[in-house]
This record gives sequence, C-alpha cells and structure tokens, in this order.
Amino acid sequence: MRRSIWLGTLLGLAAIAAGAVAYTRHQADHSPSAGSLDEISNELCIVAPATPPDPASGLDPLVPRAVPAEARCPVCGMYPARYPRWAAQVVFKDGATHFFDSPVDLFGFMNGVGRHSSPYTMKEAAAQFVTDFETGEWVAAERAFYVSGSSIVGPMRDADLPAFARREAAETFVRERGGSVLSFADVTPELIRPLSRNLHRH
Repeated sequence: MRRSIWLGTLLGLAAIAAGAVAYTRHQADHSPSAGSLDEISNELCIVAPATPPDPASGLDPLVPRAVPAEARCPVCGMYPARYPRWAAQVVFKDGATHFFDSPVDLFGFMNGVGRHSSPYTMKEAAAQFVTDFETGEWVAAERAFYVSGSSIVGPMRDADLPAFARREAAETFVRERGGSVLSFADVTPELIRPLSRNLHRH
C-alpha cells in the first residue's frame, strides 16, 4: 500500500516537472526578441476620442474651446488641461475638438507624424489654435510665432515649441532662453519629427 502511494507521488512529481519544462520551452519559443519589443509596445495605446460639441453652447466652429479636465491628447495620451501654457487644439467642422498638451503634438497630428487614435483628419479641420505662452490666451496657430531650440522643456520634459501671439514677445523669450523664432510655415514635418520621438504610438 505504502509502495503504491510512494509510486503515485513520484509519478505526480514527474508530471509536474515535465509540465514546467514544457511551459519554459513554450515561453522561450514565444518570448519577444529585443528587436520586436518596440513593435509590441507600439500595440499598446490609449484611445483619446475627440470632445463632442455642446449643442447648447452655440459656439462658432472657428472659436477655441476651454480644455476639459478629462480631455486627453490623441497623440501622446496626456491631459492638456494640466499644461495651460502649452495646450493646443483642433476644432473640426462638425464641432468636435481634439486637445493637445503641446504645439509639438498639434503639429505631429497635423503633419501625420506617427499614428494617433482619431477618426478625424486635417481635411475635416475648421481651425487650430495654440496657447500664447506669454498671456495664456488662445491664438490661431497660423498667426502664432514659435520658438525652436530654447532651453525650456515642454510637458513631456523634452524640447518643444512655445508659441507667442507677437513676434516681439517671441524674440524677448529667445534673448532669455535661446533658440530661434519661427513662423507657422517654418514648422515643417522635418523639424517636428525629431521632437516627436515620445509620441504615443497607435
């Protein structure tokens, strides 16, 4: 009787050991290589839908909206309301709005740098705005001046493009923090691409 119990225990331990070996081999066969880790991490995303229009607001599509606390940037997944001096937005023709935590992410969206969680494209945009770094007021992105290469870092603790409504204010900022003043047309995809290495991939 004892021999039967001992034999059964031994067989059970052998089965457990065999299962552990098989599991280990399976994990080794299916574990990601170093080269595929980026691909896997890029599959993880935060869906950041556009903020729908408020029918009761009566706002014109060309008017900038206040940033809701719950709104998330469709490019990086951060909360733009936490960075009021950097926030940007795109208002679409149907009244929906995407909010961005910085001008870099706005330009990343406009230029299609990286993929983002949005069914909208810039063909459907009615207007885009950035925050005047000096005053905190909204200014049309096309009329703003941007500072590239300054010592200041944006919400993602990296190089960014503080925006200004007045060229004189941008030039004063450059004298204090370095960099160069750019117009909207100067902010090309080539300039944005190296600044966008932290973009949230989808």
